[in-house]
Amino acid sequence: MTKNSALNRRDFIKTAAAASTVFSVPTIIPGTALGLNGTVAPSERIILGGIGIRRRGGYVLSHMLEQPDVRFVAIADVRADQRKTVKEMADKQNGDQKCDTYRDFRELLARDDIDAVLIATGDRWHATASMMAAEAGKDVYSEKPCAISIELARKLQQTIQRTGRVFQAGTQRRNVSNFAHAAQLAQTGQLGKIHTVHASIYQLIDRHDWLPAEPEPDPEVVDWNMWLGPAPWRPYNHAYVDGAWRGHYDFDSGAKLLDWGAHTLDICQWALDADNTMPVTYEPKDVPNDNVIECMYENGVKLVMRRNGWMGLGTCPVRFEGEAGWVETGDSGQTAVSSDQLRASLPSPSSIPGTSPKFHVRDFFNCVKTRSQPAANEDVMARSHIACHAAAIAWKLGRKVQFDPVTEEFVNDDEANRMRSRAMREPWTV
Repeated sequence: MTKNSALNRRDFIKTAAAASTVFSVPTIIPGTALGLNGTVAPSERIILGGIGIRRRGGYVLSHMLEQPDVRFVAIADVRADQRKTVKEMADKQNGDQKCDTYRDFRELLARDDIDAVLIATGDRWHATASMMAAEAGKDVYSEKPCAISIELARKLQQTIQRTGRVFQAGTQRRNVSNFAHAAQLAQTGQLGKIHTVHASIYQLIDRHDWLPAEPEPDPEVVDWNMWLGPAPWRPYNHAYVDGAWRGHYDFDSGAKLLDWGAHTLDICQWALDADNTMPVTYEPKDVPNDNVIECMYENGVKLVMRRNGWMGLGTCPVRFEGEAGWVETGDSGQTAVSSDQLRASLPSPSSIPGTSPKFHVRDFFNCVKTRSQPAANEDVMARSHIACHAAAIAWKLGRKVQFDPVTEEFVNDDEANRMRSRAMREPWTV
């Protein structure tokens, strides 16, 4: 622009002022842009994406979609039918057709507009996808088990801390009232000195066989290579993709012990104020028709992981026993206690089942906004998951093992230490 054709700053201001006088009209700003009438201003919304959402992930997403300050904009899934299902779910909630779909989750993570992701793939992907999301600047809500090995649990924790992201493990019972009250009874001394805590687990399974090979589908229908991800290669079988991967070592976390143990051992750690440590010994017991692993903390408190002998208070029960009484609770919302005195202090049974993530997802989104630590943050996740893996390793070996909570190594046990990590398939090594 030449000097003669350019307006200097003063001339520009004069011209603009004159124009505004002649042509001034009221500027109408939509109420939705200001957060009026019960809406949330766009600047206050959390933009959410999802990776591998099916079944449990869909249930969690349904509660996330209810949050007024959250907008779900993209789904990445290796299955075309699941991409379609989740898109329809989001579009219905959003009132438009703008939810994007991806086969490769790396395309979703490359988007600058996405603040956080829900990761609900199978176990084999949780840690790798979570770390990649954190590296891409996203906050992470990951379904459990969050890592399929001791090594990956610790690497995930370190990655979250290094990147400064907010992380919530999907161990939602820390935000369910009856579990919180049971933990409080133990923490506040109302049960006396705690000597034993009990955590329920599934029947343990550790399979190393392959299902019969079937023709691979078109990658646009099911991307088998991406489905496997960091897990070792094996031939396609549709049953894996439909959920029959559970119990297979290559895909599963700790012989299915973490399916419930990641929840129940976590609540036991909470009740003991032991989030900064874990048991030091793990010993499988020969109990008919049960899987029992007895663990011991350094202070002498015993943790019993078992399938049977519960009071029928719902799935995922826990029990805390002290010198002055005991409490047991489960997903039904009901709580049993040992005395009338303890019973008098019980709140009404929770109307929210332990399976509900309602308050857990809100806790996550609140922390995304405040940059504070949610209930099941990366530190809580790492120690409870590592303890579960140590118990699973003891069960697989069929013998007692000793574990150092500081070094996170088995003591004088090369065989057990080799089981702390797993090989990962290229290019998904971390």
